[in-house]
Amino acid sequence: MTDADKGAFGESVFGDSGKSDHVIDARDARDPDVRDAQDAAAAANEAAEAVLTGRGWPERHTGPVVRRRGAVQPGTTDQRLLDSRGESDWVHSDPWRVMRIQSEFVEGFGALAELGPAVSVFGSARTPVDSAEYAAGVRIGRALTEAGFAVITGGGPGAMEAANKGALEAGGVSVGLGIELPFEQGLNPYVDIGVNFRYFFVRKTMFVKYARGFVVLPGGFGTLDELFEALTLVQTKKVTRFPIVLFGTAYWGGLVDWIRSTLIAGGKASAADLDLFHVTDDVDEAVARVTKESA
Repeated sequence: MTDADKGAFGESVFGDSGKSDHVIDARDARDPDVRDAQDAAAAANEAAEAVLTGRGWPERHTGPVVRRRGAVQPGTTDQRLLDSRGESDWVHSDPWRVMRIQSEFVEGFGALAELGPAVSVFGSARTPVDSAEYAAGVRIGRALTEAGFAVITGGGPGAMEAANKGALEAGGVSVGLGIELPFEQGLNPYVDIGVNFRYFFVRKTMFVKYARGFVVLPGGFGTLDELFEALTLVQTKKVTRFPIVLFGTAYWGGLVDWIRSTLIAGGKASAADLDLFHVTDDVDEAVARVTKESA
């Protein structure tokens, strides 16, 4: 350290060797003089870091981030980690959310990595248990299992429960990928492997990554969200050989007509996009289509 440096940061802290004149013993931690020495040393270190040689602005490096002037934060990352006092708002900050998102991907990948061939089945949580749609969901879940596929659903009630039930009763693997919602649903009792997610986009990644195709039963906004996400991924070739079967011609007919008469007729989609999905009322045809194309 040069004489100029010593003058800048204080002779009381740095001796000729550049080392601290104060050697702190743990036994003296409660001594007021020791605390004053520690504070003085910390202040000198902060000053040394704040004003770099040849520069006239404060600067702090926190990992890959460089903060200068008014953007410099007091203390260090380790200090804020180890200090139990202060506000807890940091757990709601964007960097912390990134860690939560990462952990959800890790948990999902870990739970499903050894799942084997699977098909995702979507449909409304409001489908009544005594309805024809529910019965069709049970038959689809059973038929997919008999074809050698695990069944993945959103894990909720209604059509999702029906497909999980069919898979379980047929001795197959029944998977439910739940989502945190204001109105709690919980996983239905027919789920063997269940993962709950905070974030929709993480959950949707799992539906596509570990499935070889989709069977889409009548459903609402959530079902439409999954359907059009899958159609977009196939259309843009983000995924390949990914069959999508819409079950229920009466329910899906109006949507298909709108795609044909409005989207395609208006030049917003091509006629070839109608081949991205198949519509049927037959359970065997739906299962044959989704399993044959994904083989």
